[in-house]
Amino acid sequence: MTEREQELIRLAEEEVEKNKEVVEGDPYRLRYHLMPPVGLLNDPNGFIQWNGTYHLFYQWMPFKTGHGAKFWGHYSSEDLMNWKHEPIALAPSEWFEKNGCYSGSAVEHDGKMVLFYTGNVKDADGNRETYQCMAVSEDGVTFDKKGPVVELPEGYTAHFRDPKVWKKGADWYMVVGAQSEDLTGKVALLKSSDLKEWQHLGAIAGSGMNGLGEFGYMWECPDLFELDGVDVLVASPQGLEADGMKYQNVYQAGYFVGELDYESGVFEHGDFIELDRGFEFYAPQTTLDEQGRRLMVGWMGVPEQDEDKHPTIAHKWVHALTLPRELKWVDGKLLQVPVEELTLMRKDQLVEQSDLQLSDDGLGLVIGGSKAFEMSLFLEKAVATFEMALSDTVQLTFDASESVFSLRRKSFVTGEWETRSCSLQALTELRAYVDTSSIEVFLNGGEEVFTARIFPDGTAHERITLSGVGKIGELRVWELEG
Repeated sequence: MTEREQELIRLAEEEVEKNKEVVEGDPYRLRYHLMPPVGLLNDPNGFIQWNGTYHLFYQWMPFKTGHGAKFWGHYSSEDLMNWKHEPIALAPSEWFEKNGCYSGSAVEHDGKMVLFYTGNVKDADGNRETYQCMAVSEDGVTFDKKGPVVELPEGYTAHFRDPKVWKKGADWYMVVGAQSEDLTGKVALLKSSDLKEWQHLGAIAGSGMNGLGEFGYMWECPDLFELDGVDVLVASPQGLEADGMKYQNVYQAGYFVGELDYESGVFEHGDFIELDRGFEFYAPQTTLDEQGRRLMVGWMGVPEQDEDKHPTIAHKWVHALTLPRELKWVDGKLLQVPVEELTLMRKDQLVEQSDLQLSDDGLGLVIGGSKAFEMSLFLEKAVATFEMALSDTVQLTFDASESVFSLRRKSFVTGEWETRSCSLQALTELRAYVDTSSIEVFLNGGEEVFTARIFPDGTAHERITLSGVGKIGELRVWELEG
């Protein structure tokens, strides 16, 4: 470790200690989600289970609640529920990363953990250079930087970042988020036999490819994996115009399902589908764990979407990561399911009721001002309308006649109600994970998901009100302990 890296890490640690009291004194501090100890958190990085332990890194700016020369923060866990904050993994100390250790991934090779990340470099005039870099660890905590292993291939601008690496057969592959010289978003594919020398195979997806038409000026944070016989490409395109209920956030995160021909480098795929219909979800990353599960974590935020207006900034921090989700491919649908380990967070059961008839009068459930709880709700298939109000901050609604489900929240910017919606033919199951200042809603076994930051007055969720036309077969609410 160089003296410059040691100095940057020391300064970051001092920032954590100096602001610890004000950060932890925030009533909106989350109970069971991963957050930065100070400053700004964004993309999840290097998600891996290595020697039985889960490791989850994240983009981190410790010195302010805005973006800048990012570090890699680091959490580890034995069970995806209890997380330990590890020492800083990467600091932007070297010439090839001086303006930020940007997003990347992790693999296991020869018993070691190997990180790949983007070294961001800018000159005095703001001109950008980009390098895909490697760092190696024998203990999963301290990392030896090996420097750049991929320089910018021909045909792209310097917006070339976020390497995701995996092994197929005897070879290694890497996808990188990119912008081509015609200023359209792409995903580039590279190949290596040793993780050090990489061959650029070309773009496999992007704006203007595979019948997609115009589809954004930059694609970030790609991730490609096989799931139950299909290849899934996750990407976060920038520059999409809103289209009805779709693409309502500033930037999007979603996936394509298809088949990658590893010999020709051709990826035939279908339509782009958003992963999460809520207000805050971006830059997700997946890993394959030792149980064979494909797990995913996303950033509970969106770039340039009122980031400077979050109430937590007054307490010197902003943003969080989503709960871990298991991805499943069932009957031609990609499902997202909260990982099974989250049931271990259940503490006291606050509500257990069955055979509840909905009415316009509304059914009120007092949950004792709990700040963190899970709700599990099963509805009869014949439910015509459904509305759930959480205190005065969030409303979940379903209208069978319109086949529309919506999440409404009080804007933390204007105080007015704002809405995100999706098409849904029927509502049969709803699971909601509510934390002090967030909500994640899973519909019909993970068929649709909504994630949002919420900031209720008084920071407590005093009451749930249910109304509509139909019947609730079973309703349970548990207080959660992170």
